Amino acid sequence: MATDMLTFMQFMRATLLPLPGVTEKMHFEDPAFYVNKKIMANVKLKDELVALHTLEREKWMAADSHTFFITDHYRNYKYMLVRLETVSPDDLKELLITAWRNRATQKLIGEYEER
Repeated sequence: MATDMLTFMQFMRATLLPLPGVTEKMHFEDPAFYVNKKIMANVKLKDELVALHTLEREKWMAADSHTFFITDHYRNYKYMLVRLETVSPDDLKELLITAWRNRATQKLIGEYEER
């Protein structure tokens, strides 16, 4: 994935904002994406990382521990850090949509599937 943060943010917005119920707002000093007032993706601008909600982080970290990892801060949470310079756009898109599905209501998921 491009490490140009403007390009990356355009990709994030193009992927997430069309999904039902998604909003973008600042989380401390970084942009974050929410559904149902629950954070699903938090961009770490200065570190060129994104923290994503996931129920499968062990699978991703086993496949590529350089790109997908956690720090002690995330150990007890269902989030994983993703290194933007090495993640593929296809993997990132899959992770973003899965993060949305994990946090969205059945009603919102139904709206998405009807499209």
